[in-house]
Amino acid sequence: MSERGVHSAWPHPYILLVCCPLFWAVNWVIARGIQGLMSPVAMAFWRWLFALLILLPFIVRPMRDQWPVIRRSWKILTLLGILGVGAFNTLTYTGLKYTTATNGVLLNSVIPIIIIGINFVFLGERIGGRQGAGVFISLAGVLAIVSRGEPEMLLGMHLNPGDLWVLAAMLVWAVYTICLRWRPPELSSRAFTGTLIAIGLIAIAPVFLWDYAQGHRTVWNWITFSSVGYFAVFPSVLAYFFWNQAVARVGADRAGLFLHLMPVFGALLSVALLGEALLPFHFIGAALIFSGIFIVSRAGRSA
Repeated sequence: MSERGVHSAWPHPYILLVCCPLFWAVNWVIARGIQGLMSPVAMAFWRWLFALLILLPFIVRPMRDQWPVIRRSWKILTLLGILGVGAFNTLTYTGLKYTTATNGVLLNSVIPIIIIGINFVFLGERIGGRQGAGVFISLAGVLAIVSRGEPEMLLGMHLNPGDLWVLAAMLVWAVYTICLRWRPPELSSRAFTGTLIAIGLIAIAPVFLWDYAQGHRTVWNWITFSSVGYFAVFPSVLAYFFWNQAVARVGADRAGLFLHLMPVFGALLSVALLGEALLPFHFIGAALIFSGIFIVSRAGRSA
């Protein structure tokens, strides 16, 4: 089948790009909703175990054929697997145990700003005046959210631990994103994805066993089973294929703009399904974060 024929078999790329942030937003809302029925560590473990089983028919042969590349690049692949699959999801789900899904999806938007900061501090990449201003404006938005709009909470360090866990997850994802520059270029996307999931599961497994030994048991019923099924299929497998296909057709720049739909979807779904309230500090924080990102993106285009 020709490349054009393959593309015609998929929905319009903009439909795919809307689905991806929707899938990811629902993931956050569900994870918040089933707290108490399943521990955060168990959510991460079962999500990626089921995802790996679903992907096996697609990744076994590429991983076998490219095993020499995987073995040669084991150090960077191990780091990426631990960060992107193991640590990020576990920290995210842990944060949602203590904070709202609304806070979580809004704080998720600060990842581009964290990436710029890490590049500046550790990799020596220069930040222009407009980019620096955008970074500080976005950070002000983060502080508005984690302090619930009350500056005295920052001064007294009376912060919600859930927000701090989520910010730690965002830091991990930012480091993972930066480290992708050292991904072995000759490794196919399927082999790369399968390897990272396998490594991430190996990293999560001892933590999962420790969590189980502490008495944290999953209440298996139709809610938790369907939740794990959703975690494995939609934000893990379908979003991966949808995103790659859409980026190949419209480009990374256009595709990246659709990521800003995630906090919109997440906030609306949190209100509708979890009964969470959108408070003034949410709007102030979101406005500051997105203003900073807009300033940074505009400044980056001229660089």
